[in-house]
Amino acid sequence: MSSEVTLSAATRQNLLSLQDTAALSSTTQNRLSTGKKVSSALDNPVNFFTAQSLSNRSSDLGTLLDSISNGVQTIQAANQGLTSIQKLVDSAKSTANQALATQLNTSGTAGAAFSAAAGTINLQVNGTAVSTTLTASDTIDTTIAKLNAVVGPQGAGNAFSKDTTGTKIVVSAGADLEFSTPGDQTALGFTSGTANSGPQYGTTSTAGQSSNLTVTGVKERAALAKQYNSLLTQIDQLAKDSSFNGTNLLSSSATTNKLHISFNEKDTSNLDVQGVDATSVGLSLTAITGNSGASSNGQGNFLIDNDVKTTLTSLTNASSTLRSQASTFGSNLSVVQNRQDFTKNLQNVLDTGASKLTDADLNEEAANSQALSTRQSLGISALSLANTAQQGILQLLR
Repeated sequence: MSSEVTLSAATRQNLLSLQDTAALSSTTQNRLSTGKKVSSALDNPVNFFTAQSLSNRSSDLGTLLDSISNGVQTIQAANQGLTSIQKLVDSAKSTANQALATQLNTSGTAGAAFSAAAGTINLQVNGTAVSTTLTASDTIDTTIAKLNAVVGPQGAGNAFSKDTTGTKIVVSAGADLEFSTPGDQTALGFTSGTANSGPQYGTTSTAGQSSNLTVTGVKERAALAKQYNSLLTQIDQLAKDSSFNGTNLLSSSATTNKLHISFNEKDTSNLDVQGVDATSVGLSLTAITGNSGASSNGQGNFLIDNDVKTTLTSLTNASSTLRSQASTFGSNLSVVQNRQDFTKNLQNVLDTGASKLTDADLNEEAANSQALSTRQSLGISALSLANTAQQGILQLLR
């Protein structure tokens, strides 16, 4: 005796229809809850793995964006450093121009009347040694002529003259004029200065400044030279501080240090930003030294106008170098920022493409859900109608 339930053809057909509707409804509900029409490789292998590949590349580009952003900040830090260094160079240029505008002057009248004596008078004009030989028969006028003949070509002009009495030598020079030894001072009637007590330039001077003479401009220029050297120190410190995240494109070692920025996940597209040496040494700016400096004649401290002009030329060249370096960094920054925007847009394109392959249209799925709900109600009603004949027999049995 069979225990199986026998369904009519109409009932079985309606039952299958209800099962299909339930399956579709389940799929629709899953899409509505996850927002995905392809949530696994079983749903659509091609779309699933293609979308996964696109998402993976988008993720890789997102990681690169962090590196690119660091690169942008590093270049901006270097560019800001160059801008600040340029201001310091301009300040140094102003200091040098101030030194050039500070006039050197030596003036005074001998304390004693001139007395002819044979011998050599050794002088230094702005640190340059000159000398002239006097004879016992030289008059004060002859002596003055000889002295002017040797100091004039060094920029002191006709520094020597005589006072109104015609007996004493007068000095009026637009330069730092010094005697090399105490004997050179007293031979012309000037009071001997205390050794090493006054402004001294050159390598042979042992005489301090005579109390009969006044020198102006030397100490002022020396103070400006010290200020100039301080600015060079600030340039070095600023260059060393222009770093970001441990990378410095302006330090003294920057020429061997470069910033590498990758623009794609395989590093086949990249940019190398070469560092520069923006320190005072890298800009060919040297500190101003005095008698203890490396100059063979001991000149320094902005004493010589030509030396100051040479310094100004170096500063002008440094400004040009800084502008060129800033232009290069600016160009590199423009490239990196452009690639940063491109990478962001490409990442959006990849994410959008992946979404189109796997994301569900929620409006469509909501409409499907409503339609399936209606279909399910109709299916139940149809199933009820299919069982009407059996219900009639049941009524007869009752």
